[in-house]
Amino acid sequence: MLRVSDNRRFLVRDDGSPFFFLGDTGWTLLQRLDREEADHYLRDRAAKGFTAIQVMGISEFDGLTVPNPYGDLPLEGGDPARPNDAYFRHLDFIADRAAALGLYLALLPTWGDKVGPTLWGTEREVFTPENAARYGAFLGARYRDAPVIWVLGGDRNPENDRHRATWRAMAEGLDRGDGGRHLMTYHPQGGASSSAFFHQEPWLDFNMLQSGHRRRNRDNYAMIAHDYALDPAKPCLDGEPCYEDHPVRQEEGHYFDADDARKAAYWALFAGAHGHTYGANGVFQFWRPGQPDRFGVRRPWREALDLPGAAQMRHARALLESRPLLARVPDQTLLASDPDPGAGPDRAQATRAEDGSYAFVYSASGRPVTVDLGKLSGPTVAAHWYDPRTGAARAIGQFPTGAPREFAPPSSGPGHDWVLALDDAARGFAAPGGG
Repeated sequence: MLRVSDNRRFLVRDDGSPFFFLGDTGWTLLQRLDREEADHYLRDRAAKGFTAIQVMGISEFDGLTVPNPYGDLPLEGGDPARPNDAYFRHLDFIADRAAALGLYLALLPTWGDKVGPTLWGTEREVFTPENAARYGAFLGARYRDAPVIWVLGGDRNPENDRHRATWRAMAEGLDRGDGGRHLMTYHPQGGASSSAFFHQEPWLDFNMLQSGHRRRNRDNYAMIAHDYALDPAKPCLDGEPCYEDHPVRQEEGHYFDADDARKAAYWALFAGAHGHTYGANGVFQFWRPGQPDRFGVRRPWREALDLPGAAQMRHARALLESRPLLARVPDQTLLASDPDPGAGPDRAQATRAEDGSYAFVYSASGRPVTVDLGKLSGPTVAAHWYDPRTGAARAIGQFPTGAPREFAPPSSGPGHDWVLALDDAARGFAAPGGG
Protein backbone atom coordinates (compact mmCIF):
# COMPACT_ATOMS: atom_id res chain seq x y z
CA MET A 1 0.00 0.00 0.00
CA LEU A 2 0.97 3.65 -0.30
CA ARG A 3 1.43 6.47 2.18
CA VAL A 4 2.66 10.05 2.19
CA SER A 5 6.42 10.47 2.61
CA ASP A 6 7.84 11.76 5.87
CA ASN A 7 8.64 15.14 4.27
CA ARG A 8 4.99 15.42 3.11
CA ARG A 9 5.94 15.99 -0.54
CA PHE A 10 5.78 12.58 -2.20
CA LEU A 11 4.07 9.20 -2.15
CA VAL A 12 5.97 6.15 -0.92
CA ARG A 13 5.33 2.44 -0.48
CA ASP A 14 5.09 0.84 2.93
CA ASP A 15 8.84 0.18 2.91
CA GLY A 16 9.58 3.87 2.28
CA SER A 17 10.60 3.47 -1.37
CA PRO A 18 9.28 6.22 -3.66
CA PHE A 19 6.15 5.71 -5.74
CA PHE A 20 6.03 7.83 -8.88
CA PHE A 21 2.39 8.50 -9.77
CA LEU A 22 2.27 8.49 -13.57
CA GLY A 23 -1.43 8.45 -14.30
CA ASP A 24 -3.48 7.87 -17.41
CA THR A 25 -7.08 9.02 -17.70
CA GLY A 26 -9.00 5.86 -18.48
CA TRP A 27 -12.14 7.52 -17.13
CA THR A 28 -14.81 5.39 -18.87
CA LEU A 29 -12.93 2.08 -18.76
CA LEU A 30 -15.50 0.38 -16.53
CA GLN A 31 -18.50 1.46 -18.59
CA ARG A 32 -17.15 1.14 -22.15
CA LEU A 33 -14.72 -1.82 -22.35
CA ASP A 34 -15.29 -5.53 -22.05
CA ARG A 35 -12.69 -7.69 -20.31
CA GLU A 36 -10.60 -8.46 -23.37
CA GLU A 37 -10.50 -4.77 -24.27
CA ALA A 38 -9.77 -3.72 -20.69
CA ASP A 39 -6.88 -6.19 -20.55
CA HIS A 40 -5.48 -4.79 -23.81
CA TYR A 41 -5.66 -1.23 -22.51
CA LEU A 42 -4.10 -2.02 -19.14
CA ARG A 43 -1.25 -4.01 -20.68
CA ASP A 44 -0.53 -1.14 -23.07
CA ARG A 45 -0.38 1.43 -20.29
CA ALA A 46 1.78 -0.75 -18.07
CA ALA A 47 4.19 -1.32 -20.96
CA LYS A 48 4.44 2.45 -21.50
CA GLY A 49 5.49 3.02 -17.89
CA PHE A 50 2.27 4.27 -16.36
CA THR A 51 1.70 3.41 -12.72
CA ALA A 52 -1.90 4.55 -12.12
CA ILE A 53 -5.16 4.52 -14.07
CA GLN A 54 -7.78 7.15 -13.25
CA VAL A 55 -11.18 5.50 -13.68
CA MET A 56 -14.78 6.32 -12.78
CA GLY A 57 -16.75 3.87 -10.67
CA ILE A 58 -19.95 5.45 -12.02
CA SER A 59 -19.39 7.23 -15.31
CA GLU A 60 -20.29 10.78 -16.20
CA PHE A 61 -22.52 10.62 -19.26
CA ASP A 62 -25.43 8.23 -18.70
CA GLY A 63 -23.51 6.30 -16.06
CA LEU A 64 -26.72 5.54 -14.17
CA THR A 65 -28.74 4.49 -17.21
CA VAL A 66 -26.38 3.02 -19.84
CA PRO A 67 -25.03 -0.41 -18.83
CA ASN A 68 -21.53 -1.76 -19.16
CA PRO A 69 -20.74 -4.26 -21.95
CA TYR A 70 -22.32 -7.04 -19.89
CA GLY A 71 -25.64 -5.26 -19.49
CA ASP A 72 -25.13 -4.24 -15.87
CA LEU A 73 -25.84 -0.89 -14.23
CA PRO A 74 -24.00 0.26 -11.09
CA LEU A 75 -27.02 0.84 -8.84
CA GLU A 76 -30.23 -1.13 -8.72
CA GLY A 77 -33.05 1.30 -9.36
CA GLY A 78 -30.51 4.13 -9.25
CA ASP A 79 -30.35 3.71 -5.47
CA PRO A 80 -26.91 4.18 -3.83
CA ALA A 81 -28.04 1.85 -1.06
CA ARG A 82 -28.35 -0.99 -3.61
CA PRO A 83 -25.05 -1.39 -5.52
CA ASN A 84 -25.33 -4.03 -8.24
CA ASP A 85 -22.91 -6.87 -7.49
CA ALA A 86 -22.74 -7.96 -11.15
CA TYR A 87 -21.54 -4.49 -12.20
CA PHE A 88 -18.84 -4.43 -9.55
CA ARG A 89 -17.64 -7.90 -10.52
CA HIS A 90 -16.45 -6.24 -13.74
CA LEU A 91 -14.56 -3.71 -11.63
CA ASP A 92 -13.15 -6.61 -9.59
CA PHE A 93 -11.69 -8.03 -12.81
CA ILE A 94 -10.18 -4.67 -13.78
CA ALA A 95 -8.69 -4.16 -10.32
CA ASP A 96 -7.18 -7.65 -10.36
CA ARG A 97 -5.66 -7.18 -13.81
CA ALA A 98 -4.28 -3.80 -12.82
CA ALA A 99 -2.69 -5.33 -9.72
CA ALA A 100 -1.13 -8.12 -11.76
CA LEU A 101 0.45 -5.52 -14.03
CA GLY A 102 1.75 -3.38 -11.17
CA LEU A 103 -0.83 -0.64 -11.71
CA TYR A 104 -2.87 1.26 -9.14
CA LEU A 105 -6.45 2.29 -9.82
CA ALA A 106 -7.03 5.93 -8.96
CA LEU A 107 -10.69 5.14 -8.49
CA LEU A 108 -13.50 7.68 -8.35
CA PRO A 109 -16.44 6.14 -6.48
CA THR A 110 -18.67 8.24 -8.73
CA TRP A 111 -18.31 11.15 -11.12
CA GLY A 112 -19.05 14.42 -9.40
CA ASP A 113 -22.34 15.17 -11.12
CA LYS A 114 -24.02 12.43 -9.06
CA VAL A 115 -23.25 14.53 -5.96
CA GLY A 116 -23.68 17.91 -7.61
CA PRO A 117 -23.80 20.27 -9.22
CA THR A 118 -24.92 18.50 -12.40
CA LEU A 119 -24.06 21.51 -14.67
CA TRP A 120 -24.29 19.58 -17.95
CA GLY A 121 -25.44 16.20 -19.24
CA THR A 122 -28.58 14.29 -18.32
CA GLU A 123 -27.64 12.72 -14.99
CA ARG A 124 -29.08 13.58 -11.59
CA GLU A 125 -27.81 13.99 -8.07
CA VAL A 126 -28.31 10.72 -6.20
CA PHE A 127 -25.72 10.87 -3.42
CA THR A 128 -26.51 12.75 -0.25
CA PRO A 129 -24.98 13.23 3.20
CA GLU A 130 -27.39 10.54 4.35
CA ASN A 131 -26.43 7.76 1.89
CA ALA A 132 -22.87 8.52 0.74
CA ALA A 133 -21.15 6.92 3.73
CA ARG A 134 -22.91 3.61 3.20
CA TYR A 135 -21.86 3.48 -0.46
CA GLY A 136 -18.31 4.48 0.49
CA ALA A 137 -18.14 1.72 3.09
CA PHE A 138 -19.29 -0.80 0.48
CA LEU A 139 -16.49 0.20 -1.90
CA GLY A 140 -13.90 0.48 0.85
CA ALA A 141 -14.57 -3.01 2.13
CA ARG A 142 -14.75 -4.54 -1.36
CA TYR A 143 -11.39 -3.09 -2.43
CA ARG A 144 -9.68 -3.11 0.95
CA ASP A 145 -6.81 -5.28 -0.33
CA ALA A 146 -6.65 -3.91 -3.89
CA PRO A 147 -4.04 -1.39 -5.11
CA VAL A 148 -6.39 1.60 -5.05
CA ILE A 149 -6.12 5.34 -4.50
CA TRP A 150 -9.51 6.92 -3.78
CA VAL A 151 -10.31 10.01 -5.82
CA LEU A 152 -13.42 11.86 -4.72
CA GLY A 153 -15.01 14.54 -6.85
CA GLY A 154 -14.97 14.22 -10.61
CA ASP A 155 -14.88 17.50 -12.56
CA ARG A 156 -17.10 19.25 -10.02
CA ASN A 157 -16.41 21.87 -7.38
CA PRO A 158 -18.67 21.70 -4.33
CA GLU A 159 -20.98 24.69 -4.39
CA ASN A 160 -22.66 24.47 -1.00
CA ASP A 161 -22.47 22.88 2.42
CA ARG A 162 -24.59 19.92 1.30
CA HIS A 163 -22.12 18.99 -1.45
CA ARG A 164 -19.24 19.25 1.01
CA ALA A 165 -21.08 17.15 3.58
CA THR A 166 -21.76 14.46 0.97
CA TRP A 167 -18.08 14.19 0.02
CA ARG A 168 -17.08 14.11 3.68
CA ALA A 169 -19.56 11.33 4.32
CA MET A 170 -18.27 9.34 1.36
CA ALA A 171 -14.69 9.78 2.57
CA GLU A 172 -15.72 8.61 6.03
CA GLY A 173 -17.40 5.54 4.56
CA LEU A 174 -14.39 4.65 2.42
CA ASP A 175 -12.11 5.01 5.42
CA ARG A 176 -14.36 2.85 7.55
CA GLY A 177 -14.67 0.20 4.84
CA ASP A 178 -10.98 -0.18 4.04
CA GLY A 179 -9.67 0.52 7.53
CA GLY A 180 -7.81 3.61 6.37
CA ARG A 181 -5.52 1.59 4.11
CA HIS A 182 -5.77 3.76 1.00
CA LEU A 183 -4.85 7.35 0.18
CA MET A 184 -7.53 9.86 -0.82
CA THR A 185 -7.63 12.97 -2.96
CA TYR A 186 -10.22 15.04 -4.86
CA HIS A 187 -10.58 15.82 -8.60
CA PRO A 188 -12.01 19.33 -9.23
CA GLN A 189 -13.15 21.27 -12.30
CA GLY A 190 -10.76 22.88 -14.78
CA GLY A 191 -8.73 25.75 -13.34
CA ALA A 192 -9.27 24.59 -9.73
CA SER A 193 -7.54 22.51 -7.08
CA SER A 194 -8.80 20.34 -4.26
CA SER A 195 -6.89 22.69 -1.96
CA ALA A 196 -9.54 25.40 -2.49
CA PHE A 197 -12.20 23.21 -0.88
CA PHE A 198 -10.66 20.50 1.29
CA HIS A 199 -7.02 21.28 2.07
CA GLN A 200 -7.56 21.23 5.83
CA GLU A 201 -9.65 18.04 5.75
CA PRO A 202 -7.86 15.12 7.47
CA TRP A 203 -9.03 12.66 4.79
CA LEU A 204 -7.35 14.62 1.95
CA ASP A 205 -3.89 13.05 1.75
CA PHE A 206 -2.69 14.95 -1.31
CA ASN A 207 -3.98 17.72 -3.55
CA MET A 208 -5.07 17.22 -7.13
CA LEU A 209 -5.67 20.07 -9.53
CA GLN A 210 -7.06 20.23 -13.05
CA SER A 211 -5.23 22.75 -15.23
CA GLY A 212 -7.65 21.80 -18.01
CA HIS A 213 -8.03 22.30 -21.72
CA ARG A 214 -7.67 26.03 -22.29
CA ARG A 215 -4.44 27.81 -23.10
CA ARG A 216 -4.85 30.16 -20.15
CA ASN A 217 -4.98 27.22 -17.73
CA ARG A 218 -2.08 25.38 -19.31
CA ASP A 219 0.48 27.19 -17.16
CA ASN A 220 0.05 24.64 -14.40
CA TYR A 221 3.36 25.41 -12.69
CA ALA A 222 1.72 28.38 -10.94
CA MET A 223 -1.11 26.19 -9.62
CA ILE A 224 1.39 23.59 -8.40
CA ALA A 225 3.54 26.29 -6.77
CA HIS A 226 0.48 27.59 -4.92
CA ASP A 227 -0.41 24.18 -3.51
CA TYR A 228 3.22 23.37 -2.72
CA ALA A 229 3.42 26.45 -0.49
CA LEU A 230 0.33 25.63 1.60
CA ASP A 231 0.36 24.76 5.28
CA PRO A 232 0.15 21.97 6.22
CA ALA A 233 2.34 20.62 3.43
CA LYS A 234 0.70 17.99 1.25
CA PRO A 235 1.86 16.35 -2.00
CA CYS A 236 0.23 17.78 -5.12
CA LEU A 237 -0.13 16.96 -8.81
CA ASP A 238 -2.01 17.95 -11.96
CA GLY A 239 -4.64 15.23 -12.36
CA GLU A 240 -6.06 16.61 -15.61
CA PRO A 241 -3.84 18.75 -17.83
CA CYS A 242 -4.51 19.35 -21.53
CA TYR A 243 -5.21 16.03 -23.26
CA GLU A 244 -3.26 15.09 -26.34
CA ASP A 245 -5.44 15.35 -29.48
CA HIS A 246 -8.12 17.29 -27.57
CA PRO A 247 -9.54 20.54 -29.01
CA VAL A 248 -8.15 23.67 -27.43
CA ARG A 249 -11.13 25.23 -25.73
CA GLN A 250 -12.12 28.56 -27.27
CA GLU A 251 -9.65 28.11 -30.16
CA GLU A 252 -11.56 26.68 -33.12
CA GLY A 253 -9.60 24.14 -35.15
CA HIS A 254 -6.67 23.86 -32.73
CA TYR A 255 -5.73 20.64 -30.92
CA PHE A 256 -3.23 19.95 -28.16
CA ASP A 257 -0.34 17.75 -29.23
CA ALA A 258 2.51 15.79 -27.67
CA ASP A 259 4.54 18.97 -27.19
CA ASP A 260 1.74 20.44 -25.07
CA ALA A 261 1.47 17.22 -23.06
CA ARG A 262 5.21 17.19 -22.34
CA LYS A 263 5.25 20.82 -21.27
CA ALA A 264 2.40 20.20 -18.84
CA ALA A 265 4.32 17.28 -17.34
CA TYR A 266 7.75 18.89 -16.92
CA TRP A 267 6.41 22.26 -15.80
CA ALA A 268 4.31 20.62 -13.09
CA LEU A 269 6.94 18.13 -11.94
CA PHE A 270 9.73 20.69 -11.73
CA ALA A 271 7.40 23.11 -9.90
CA GLY A 272 7.02 20.52 -7.12
CA ALA A 273 4.42 17.95 -8.19
CA HIS A 274 4.97 14.44 -6.84
CA GLY A 275 3.70 12.88 -10.09
CA HIS A 276 1.64 13.67 -13.14
CA THR A 277 -1.36 12.55 -15.17
CA TYR A 278 -1.51 12.23 -18.96
CA GLY A 279 -4.65 12.05 -21.05
CA ALA A 280 -5.56 11.33 -24.68
CA ASN A 281 -8.87 12.44 -26.15
CA GLY A 282 -9.83 9.16 -27.81
CA VAL A 283 -8.66 7.07 -24.86
CA PHE A 284 -10.32 8.70 -21.86
CA GLN A 285 -13.76 8.13 -23.39
CA PHE A 286 -12.77 4.89 -25.21
CA TRP A 287 -14.42 6.23 -28.32
CA ARG A 288 -15.14 4.06 -31.34
CA PRO A 289 -16.98 4.86 -34.58
CA GLY A 290 -20.71 4.99 -34.07
CA GLN A 291 -20.56 6.41 -30.54
CA PRO A 292 -21.56 10.00 -29.71
CA ASP A 293 -18.72 12.48 -30.10
CA ARG A 294 -18.84 15.12 -27.37
CA PHE A 295 -15.20 16.15 -27.37
CA GLY A 296 -14.03 16.61 -30.96
CA VAL A 297 -12.45 13.16 -31.11
CA ARG A 298 -10.38 12.32 -34.20
CA ARG A 299 -9.09 8.82 -33.47
CA PRO A 300 -10.64 5.63 -32.05
CA TRP A 301 -9.26 4.57 -28.71
CA ARG A 302 -7.03 1.74 -29.94
CA GLU A 303 -5.33 4.09 -32.38
CA ALA A 304 -5.13 6.87 -29.78
CA LEU A 305 -3.24 4.55 -27.42
CA ASP A 306 -0.19 5.10 -29.59
CA LEU A 307 -0.19 8.88 -29.75
CA PRO A 308 3.43 9.96 -29.22
CA GLY A 309 2.85 11.80 -25.95
CA ALA A 310 1.76 8.61 -24.19
CA ALA A 311 5.06 6.86 -24.86
CA GLN A 312 7.04 10.00 -24.00
CA MET A 313 5.65 10.26 -20.46
CA ARG A 314 7.88 7.39 -19.35
CA HIS A 315 10.93 9.56 -20.02
CA ALA A 316 9.85 12.07 -17.37
CA ARG A 317 9.44 9.26 -14.88
CA ALA A 318 12.79 7.71 -15.85
CA LEU A 319 14.58 11.03 -15.47
CA LEU A 320 13.29 11.72 -11.96
CA GLU A 321 13.74 8.14 -10.80
CA SER A 322 17.37 8.18 -11.97
CA ARG A 323 18.20 10.57 -9.11
CA PRO A 324 17.27 10.53 -5.39
CA LEU A 325 13.58 11.29 -5.87
CA LEU A 326 12.53 12.15 -2.32
CA ALA A 327 15.23 14.83 -1.99
CA ARG A 328 13.89 16.98 -4.85
CA VAL A 329 12.62 20.55 -4.34
CA PRO A 330 11.51 23.22 -6.82
CA ASP A 331 13.96 26.13 -7.17
CA GLN A 332 13.53 28.87 -9.77
CA THR A 333 16.51 30.74 -8.30
CA LEU A 334 18.68 28.30 -10.26
CA LEU A 335 17.82 30.48 -13.25
CA ALA A 336 20.43 33.20 -12.81
CA SER A 337 19.32 35.24 -15.81
CA ASP A 338 15.60 35.28 -15.04
CA PRO A 339 14.30 33.44 -11.96
CA ASP A 340 10.72 34.33 -12.98
CA PRO A 341 10.60 33.78 -16.76
CA GLY A 342 6.86 34.40 -16.90
CA ALA A 343 4.11 32.54 -18.69
CA GLY A 344 4.01 31.23 -22.22
CA PRO A 345 5.26 28.36 -24.34
CA ASP A 346 8.98 29.16 -23.82
CA ARG A 347 9.00 29.09 -20.03
CA ALA A 348 11.94 27.53 -18.19
CA GLN A 349 11.32 25.57 -14.96
CA ALA A 350 13.95 24.36 -12.49
CA THR A 351 14.29 21.82 -9.70
CA ARG A 352 17.19 20.45 -7.65
CA ALA A 353 18.14 18.15 -4.81
CA GLU A 354 18.00 19.75 -1.37
CA ASP A 355 21.69 18.97 -0.86
CA GLY A 356 22.66 20.34 -4.27
CA SER A 357 23.80 16.99 -5.62
CA TYR A 358 21.80 17.42 -8.83
CA ALA A 359 19.57 19.87 -10.67
CA PHE A 360 17.27 19.80 -13.70
CA VAL A 361 16.25 22.78 -15.82
CA TYR A 362 13.48 22.42 -18.41
CA SER A 363 13.71 24.64 -21.47
CA ALA A 364 10.27 24.37 -23.05
CA SER A 365 11.28 25.60 -26.50
CA GLY A 366 15.03 25.07 -26.51
CA ARG A 367 15.99 28.59 -25.48
CA PRO A 368 19.35 29.01 -23.72
CA VAL A 369 19.29 29.05 -19.91
CA THR A 370 21.74 30.67 -17.53
CA VAL A 371 22.19 28.63 -14.38
CA ASP A 372 23.64 29.60 -11.02
CA LEU A 373 26.08 26.71 -10.63
CA GLY A 374 26.79 27.82 -7.09
CA LYS A 375 23.53 26.13 -6.12
CA LEU A 376 25.15 22.73 -6.70
CA SER A 377 27.49 20.93 -4.31
CA GLY A 378 31.11 20.09 -5.09
CA PRO A 379 33.69 21.94 -7.18
CA THR A 380 32.63 20.46 -10.52
CA VAL A 381 29.33 19.64 -12.21
CA ALA A 382 28.78 17.08 -14.94
CA ALA A 383 26.24 18.30 -17.50
CA HIS A 384 23.95 16.48 -19.92
CA TRP A 385 21.15 17.41 -22.27
CA TYR A 386 18.19 15.08 -21.84
CA ASP A 387 15.69 14.71 -24.68
CA PRO A 388 12.07 14.48 -23.39
CA ARG A 389 10.98 13.06 -26.75
CA THR A 390 13.32 10.07 -26.78
CA GLY A 391 14.82 9.72 -23.30
CA ALA A 392 18.33 9.99 -24.76
CA ALA A 393 21.02 11.82 -22.81
CA ARG A 394 24.11 13.44 -24.30
CA ALA A 395 27.09 14.52 -22.17
CA ILE A 396 28.27 18.11 -22.74
CA GLY A 397 31.20 18.27 -20.32
CA GLN A 398 32.20 19.19 -16.79
CA PHE A 399 32.23 22.74 -15.46
CA PRO A 400 33.43 24.50 -12.29
CA THR A 401 30.78 25.60 -9.84
CA GLY A 402 30.64 29.10 -8.47
CA ALA A 403 29.73 31.42 -11.33
CA PRO A 404 26.58 31.45 -13.50
CA ARG A 405 26.92 29.78 -16.88
CA GLU A 406 24.76 29.81 -20.00
CA PHE A 407 23.78 26.53 -21.64
CA ALA A 408 22.33 26.42 -25.15
CA PRO A 409 20.21 23.35 -26.02
CA PRO A 410 21.04 21.26 -29.12
CA SER A 411 17.98 22.63 -30.98
CA SER A 412 15.28 25.20 -30.50
CA GLY A 413 11.79 26.18 -31.58
CA PRO A 414 8.31 24.70 -31.07
CA GLY A 415 8.54 21.01 -30.20
CA HIS A 416 12.23 21.24 -29.27
CA ASP A 417 12.09 21.07 -25.50
CA TRP A 418 15.14 19.95 -23.52
CA VAL A 419 16.17 19.22 -19.94
CA LEU A 420 19.55 20.36 -18.71
CA ALA A 421 20.76 17.82 -16.13
CA LEU A 422 23.53 18.97 -13.78
CA ASP A 423 25.21 16.65 -11.27
CA ASP A 424 27.86 17.01 -8.62
CA ALA A 425 30.54 15.16 -10.54
CA ALA A 426 31.88 13.54 -7.37
CA ARG A 427 28.58 11.69 -6.88
CA GLY A 428 29.16 9.49 -9.91
CA PHE A 429 25.53 9.41 -11.06
CA ALA A 430 24.69 7.44 -14.19
CA ALA A 431 23.45 9.33 -17.23
CA PRO A 432 20.08 11.02 -16.55
CA GLY A 433 17.18 8.72 -17.26
CA GLY A 434 19.35 5.69 -16.50
CA GLY A 435 20.53 5.48 -20.09
